[in-house]
Amino acid sequence: MHNGRSRLDEEDRKNEIIDVFVDAFGDMIKADPDAFRKKFRKMADNPFAFYRGAACLFYRDMAGADDPWSDARTGRVWIQGDLHAENFGTYMDSAGQLVFDVNDFDEAYLGSFTWDIKRFCASVALLARRKAISDADIETLMAGFVRSYIRMVRAFADGTRDEEEFKLHLSNTEGVVRDVLLDAKLQTRIGLLEEATVVEEHERRFRPGRGVRRLAADEYALVEQAYHRYLETIPETKRFESLTYDVKDIVGRKGFGIGSAGLPAYNVLVEGRTEALENDVILSMKQGNVAAPSRVVDDEAIRSYFVHHGHRTAVSQRALQAHADPWLGHTELGGEGYVVSELSPYVQDLDWSDLTEPKEMQPVIDYLGQATAGMHCVSDADSEQSLVPFQSEEAILSAIGSDEDGFVRDMVTFGAQYARQARQDRELFVDAFRNGEIPGLEPSAPIL
Repeated sequence: MHNGRSRLDEEDRKNEIIDVFVDAFGDMIKADPDAFRKKFRKMADNPFAFYRGAACLFYRDMAGADDPWSDARTGRVWIQGDLHAENFGTYMDSAGQLVFDVNDFDEAYLGSFTWDIKRFCASVALLARRKAISDADIETLMAGFVRSYIRMVRAFADGTRDEEEFKLHLSNTEGVVRDVLLDAKLQTRIGLLEEATVVEEHERRFRPGRGVRRLAADEYALVEQAYHRYLETIPETKRFESLTYDVKDIVGRKGFGIGSAGLPAYNVLVEGRTEALENDVILSMKQGNVAAPSRVVDDEAIRSYFVHHGHRTAVSQRALQAHADPWLGHTELGGEGYVVSELSPYVQDLDWSDLTEPKEMQPVIDYLGQATAGMHCVSDADSEQSLVPFQSEEAILSAIGSDEDGFVRDMVTFGAQYARQARQDRELFVDAFRNGEIPGLEPSAPIL
């Protein structure tokens, strides 16, 4: 026996993990095995890293799980899809305000609101255990997140405060979250441009460097055409005047995070609002991935609503984020959907490395509960809402009813149990990966 499982149980679970990963990543592994070898080595490093990269496995498990809090409405709301402790940070919203919020929408889709809460709770359990925090304190942290979430959903449903009070910004935050916002405030567009570009003959172009790929003329032309198609997807109310949108340079990119391994991407340098070089803007054009929740949500009305995965990502982000990026849009290239957004200098991720004590983590996690509730309840004015024809906050509160304690208990129990399973799954994954059991990823050449 090992970790409460028989060898047969472990072998069955390992094969299930391999099957899920092959189904989710098989085509991309074939296209870029080196990228996935690197992704999987990062996932092998620790249970939290494994969990971050294994959203597809999480949703396979959710598909067969009982969920008493999910009904016809709460089972089909906009969700972030990969809500974990490191998917929060800052951005500059379309109103020009620095906001602390969820900052990754690659897996966003429609599903049960509990999936976001459960996935976050398990991530807290994994992250806190790495810091040697006790089980009792971990449960308190998870419960604090869920209660903060419910309080904010209730506040939104009450209508006693306006939308501005649901954004986390410099005027209504303290401690670590406010520090992250202040760090973002110190960043500048010119700083980002100087890091990523050079000026030659009085004009900017991308700087050569690691992960930067110069394009042949034919590929450059195709990407530029895709860029012009993207411009048509920017909502009218978010379009800028003046010289904005002229293309200056395009390069291929590699080196995105764990979740985007093997996906083609480009950076596009465009003219800003004036001819001044400090106003130039860098856009990311990244191929959309198959959202992990979409693999288990069997609803043709949802699936057919999205033109492609880039469209799904952009539409979902607007549905989950108030005052979304004014550059957010989508396009198609080579038969694949791409999501386009600004590569902003004001993006600062929440750093957990110096948060080592429960008393330091609790207020941060409370803020994350507020941000999650805001995401489920507030949407951009230009979002497409036809898929959710009801108020999410009312549906959620109706499902929870008077049993808030029971709901919190269920979420906390799940978080602890699934974190334990994730630790065991990571061990099985590591053995499968290092021994060449994942198709398409043979072991690296032996060291002689």
